[in-house]
Amino acid sequence: MPLTLEQYATYLDTRKLPWPAPPDVQRPKAKPHVKPLPQVRAVTWNIYGTLLAIAGGDLVFESPNKFVMEVALDKTIQEFNMWASMSRKPGQPADFMREIYAHVLREQSTFAGGGVKHPEVLAERVWESIIKKLLQKDYQWDTGFFGALNEFSQKVAYFFHASLQATAAYPDAAWALQHLQEAGLKQALLADAQCFTLVQLQRGLKAQDDQASLDRWMDSEANALSFDLGVRKPADALFRHTLGVFREQGITPDQVLHVGSRIAQDIAPARRLGMRTALFAGDAASLQATGEQLRGPSTRPDILLTELTQIADVIRAA
Repeated sequence: MPLTLEQYATYLDTRKLPWPAPPDVQRPKAKPHVKPLPQVRAVTWNIYGTLLAIAGGDLVFESPNKFVMEVALDKTIQEFNMWASMSRKPGQPADFMREIYAHVLREQSTFAGGGVKHPEVLAERVWESIIKKLLQKDYQWDTGFFGALNEFSQKVAYFFHASLQATAAYPDAAWALQHLQEAGLKQALLADAQCFTLVQLQRGLKAQDDQASLDRWMDSEANALSFDLGVRKPADALFRHTLGVFREQGITPDQVLHVGSRIAQDIAPARRLGMRTALFAGDAASLQATGEQLRGPSTRPDILLTELTQIADVIRAA
């Protein structure tokens, strides 16, 4: 039986591989604005930059740092023994793989559009396309360990992105989620994400609390993740999916609080659909908010959090 993606991530831990260090959180100059919202019955969370700190503040497919990109590609080539099935052009393997990767990424970005506004590119599809090219030169992998092509592509994507950008749960993220559960609120993830994002988040939360469980804390039906729905924020489809599930449970949009770190992608669309909003301004790397946006009637958040523990002052446990 092939390993699941989560089992594969755990297996990598046993090998003590050199990974990038988790990013240091740089606090922006911001003052919290917190008040009780007793009418709120559900909370939706952005992931990268809100629950999960990530180098650079958000998930990327290509690092602007050439050295970082080359190291991640070189590690991926070596880990999955790809070099023997790559065309032997002059130069380092990472140089050639970077050309292949950039070409496939452009193709996938074009294909993902298809007339859809804010389409999502799938990391595993990028690597699946690359692996298909390698198959033309007799590339093989252990299907008993990694699984079929789609499963293998997910594991390659996880390894590459873990080599490209380190992640760690923000301080007290597990505590905040547990607090809301104890308060009796519904919770869901409403975020741009990839096939490996929930594995990264679960592992980050468990580093803070051995009992951390997304399955227990989140309403999986209400989760709206871009890799599942094919669109990225600020697309309304993500927000409407979650609001539709909550509406069936008798929860109206004005009873849902969305927590995110970007005004344009999180706060503005949530407000437009009638949700309450909280801007997480706890990390300068992920915070995207201008003074004009913070004052604007259509973009101003109801709450401004500088630490996740402040959610306790917004939603109090019974």
